[in-house]
Formats: sequence, structure tokens, C-alpha cells
Amino acid sequence: MEKDLFIYINGEYHPKPQAKVSVYDHGLLYGDGVFEGIRAYDGVVFKLKQHIDRLYRSARVIMLDILLTKAEMINAVLETLRKNNLHNAYIRLIVTRGVGDLGLDPRKCPKPTMIIITDVIKLHSSEAKEKGIRAIIVWVKRDPVDATSHEVKSLNYMNSIMGKIEANITGFDEAICLDKNGHISEGIAENLFIVQKGVIITPPTSTGALVGITRDVAMKLAGKLGYTAVERNITPTDLFTADEAFFTGTAAEIVPIVEVNKRIIGNGNPGSITRKLMQEFEKTVRDPTEGTPIY
Repeated sequence: MEKDLFIYINGEYHPKPQAKVSVYDHGLLYGDGVFEGIRAYDGVVFKLKQHIDRLYRSARVIMLDILLTKAEMINAVLETLRKNNLHNAYIRLIVTRGVGDLGLDPRKCPKPTMIIITDVIKLHSSEAKEKGIRAIIVWVKRDPVDATSHEVKSLNYMNSIMGKIEANITGFDEAICLDKNGHISEGIAENLFIVQKGVIITPPTSTGALVGITRDVAMKLAGKLGYTAVERNITPTDLFTADEAFFTGTAAEIVPIVEVNKRIIGNGNPGSITRKLMQEFEKTVRDPTEGTPIY
């Protein structure tokens, strides 16, 4: 039997089956809002403050006023986890423009809608981290930085959905998007890294890639392990000829990539550097100094 969960909506808790928002909410009508995906491990919410900071940065870009302070928002997340008695969870924090009319004008939305969902998430099979996944560079380009850039975690994810559809119909596990200049940007919901001659490389955010929190953690862990981690443009050829490749993301964590567009990456198995990063990451997410305790 599925555990009864409560969903936070505008300061009130609703049983999951009864959790609803208005059909006039601009988050539903236009994807007008921002969100964060956050994880809790063993009673500690990993990098919660960093996620909250990013949420407010995204809201600032789209001129969305969040009515709670950051401290109040953190408390709301923790209280929702306590309400559901969850120590390990995936947290989806959503702030929409709120209820308006059928027009686009944000001024018609007097109050934002705030939602906190605490549940579980599974993106890939249990074998993905052990054996790696297969990815395809799709025709769907990442929105540029002067459009609905993925530097902002907005509710408009049609760009990513189209990429995922392409991966699905071609039989691949995940999609990789290029920027308008043909450089690798990121996966549809993950940052991408390659390893060349012991150097760990990830695309710059000028490609439209998200400033990922797990991305940042991976780069710092690389330095801790004695590797050089840099940002620079990556071409498809760089990816095809890389020694190793992997995705990072809050939901995905760290997942090896062993094949791209039918090209085998390295020897076709998760690389040694990727494995070391994965091991270090597993320890880091359970370090109480790296997050915020639920209780």
C-alpha cells in the first residue's frame, strides 16, 4: 500500500489525492514559475540552502516575488518532511505566478502559488550506475541564454520533454542537447562531464546549461581527489572520443555514460575516475555538515 503523503500548498497540507491547484494558475497555463529538485539522505537535506538560494535567483530573473523569506522557505521544506515522516526523499519545491486570467499578463496574478512535494524519484534502472547508460545527441537544441535559458529552473521544460521523446523513440536511455553553435550543452535534466587524459571537463553555462548544484559538488570532489576540473566548450567529437563521460543532477546523482550515438565511450564500462567520484559523492551526501538536518 502506498504511504499516505501530505502536499504543502500555500501554507496548508492536503492529502496527496486531494492536492489541487486552480486551472487558472499560470504555472499550469503557461509554465510560468520556478522550481527546485532537492534530496534528503538519512535525515539530512543535502545542500538545502544552496537550492533555496538558486530558487530565489530564478524567481528574480522572471520577476516573481516569493512571499516567504528564505528562512521561512527552509522551515516549510523541513516541516513537510516531518509531516510525512520522511528521512530519505526527493523534494519538489514549486513557486508559480499564481492564479490569473486566460491572458499572459503576470499583473493579473495577485499572489504566487507555493507547493512542496516530498516523495521518491527514480530516473534510471538499478543497473544504470553499475553498467552505465546509453545516450543520444538529439536534434532538439538547448534554448539559448537569450531565450528560455536553462540557467533558470523554470516550469517551462518543453525543450527537455522533446529531447526525452527523441531518446525514447530511438531506444536510448537519455538525451543530450547541443547549443545553437553545435557545442554540447547538457542532458535534458542533467549536467554532462567528460574525462580526457585525466582532466574532467564540463560545458560552460553560456551553452544554456544549468548551474547545477550536483555539478558544483562533482567539480569540488574532483579537486579533493587530486584531479583538474575545468569548464570549456565540448564538441560532439570531444564526447565521442572521451575516455569517460557521466551525467550529474539532483535526481540522477552521478551516472556513467558508456555509449553516445552508438559510439562506445572509453572501453564501454564506467571509468575509474567516474567511479571514484561516485563513491566520494555517496559519502558526501550523507555528511551532516553538507546539508540541513530535518530534526
